[in-house]
Amino acid sequence: MQLVDEFRDPALAQALLSRIDQLMTQTPLAEREVVRVMEVCGGHTHTIFRYGLDQLLPQGLELVHGPGCPVCVLPRACIDTAIAMAQQSDVILASFGDALRVPGSHKSLLQARAEGVDVRTVYSPLDALELARKHPEKEVVFLAIGFETTIPATAMTLIQAEQEGVDNFSMLARHISIIPTLQALLDDPELAVDAFIGPGHVSMVIGTAPYQFVSQRYQRPLVVSGFEPLDLLQSIHMVLEQLATGQPKVENQYARVVSEAGNAQACVAIHALFEPAQSSEWRGLGAIEGSGLQFRTAFSHFDAEQRFAAVLQSEPAATPEYACCGEVLRGSLKPRACPLFGRECTPEHPVGALMVSSEGACAACYQYRGDETP
Repeated sequence: MQLVDEFRDPALAQALLSRIDQLMTQTPLAEREVVRVMEVCGGHTHTIFRYGLDQLLPQGLELVHGPGCPVCVLPRACIDTAIAMAQQSDVILASFGDALRVPGSHKSLLQARAEGVDVRTVYSPLDALELARKHPEKEVVFLAIGFETTIPATAMTLIQAEQEGVDNFSMLARHISIIPTLQALLDDPELAVDAFIGPGHVSMVIGTAPYQFVSQRYQRPLVVSGFEPLDLLQSIHMVLEQLATGQPKVENQYARVVSEAGNAQACVAIHALFEPAQSSEWRGLGAIEGSGLQFRTAFSHFDAEQRFAAVLQSEPAATPEYACCGEVLRGSLKPRACPLFGRECTPEHPVGALMVSSEGACAACYQYRGDETP
C-alpha cells in the first residue's frame, strides 16, 4: 500500500487497521495466544504512546518496547565518570540535555551543575568544539552518546579538531552499535518476541543489509519503519503478513529515507575513528559483547578517559540499579508494572534512565498514560 504525503490521515489509518484486524483472524496468527512485535527505536515508542497506536490494535497483538533509546541505556558508571571529570577545576563538560538528568550512583550531571560544577548543554559535538576554541585555558570534555545515528557527527568533529590542532578538547565516548544489541536480544532464551520494527534513523546510516541475520539466522521478520503513525501501522501490517506466510525477511517501509546500503560516507567516517570494543556496559542489560566502540589508536589522544586516568582510578564502583529498567528494555515488563513508576520514579525525579528522555518507554508512558489505572 502506497502512503501519501499526509502520514496522519485518519482514513488511511483506519484502512490499515482493518487489514491488520483481518490478518489477525487468519491462520496461523489466529492460533497464537499473542503476537508480540518489538519496536527497537525509542522514537517509535514515543510515537506509539503519543498517538495511542497500541490501543487501536486488535486483541492478541502486543507491542513491546526495546532498548533503542541511547539515553535510557547509559550506565550509572558513565555518569559517575563524567561527574568526576567535570569536578576538576580546569574542566568544562559538555553534554546533550537529556543526558544531564540521567541518575548516576549518587547524583546526576544536572545536580552536579547545581553544586557549582561547570556542565554545559550543547546541541551538537561541534558546539562542544566551539567551547574549546573559546576557552583555550580549559579542558573541554564532550559526553558522546548514541547509536550510529549520532556517531558520524562525533567522527567529523574529531577530524575537524585534529585538523585545527585543538588540543584542549576530548570526548568521553559511549557510542553503541545496534547490530550486536539485536543479536544479544535474539540470543536471550527468555525473549518472547515474534517480529521487529527496525530503527529508522540508525538505518539511514547503516542501511538495511546488516539486519539480514535477523530473518536468516533467527527466523524473525524485521521491517525498518519511519516515525509517523501511518509508517508504524504499515510496518506492523508488513511484519504480520510475513508471520502469516511463514516467510520472514527484512523489508524497508522507510524507503523514502533509508536505502539498502545506507550512507557510505558516514560509515567511512565511523570506521576511520572507531573500532568495536570487546564489550560495553548497558544500563539494565549488563555487558553486551561487541556493542561498544572505542577510539582507534590514531585518535586515542582525544580519549578523555586516558587524559583523566589518574582522577578516575579513585572512583567508586557504580551502585546497582533498583528500578526495573532491564526488564522493560528486554520487553518482559511494561513500564507501569514497575513498582516505582509514577511514585518514586517520575520525569521530575527519575530513578531509572527510562524516565528521563522523551523517547524512553517509561517517560512516554508517563506523559501520555500517567493518569490511567495500572
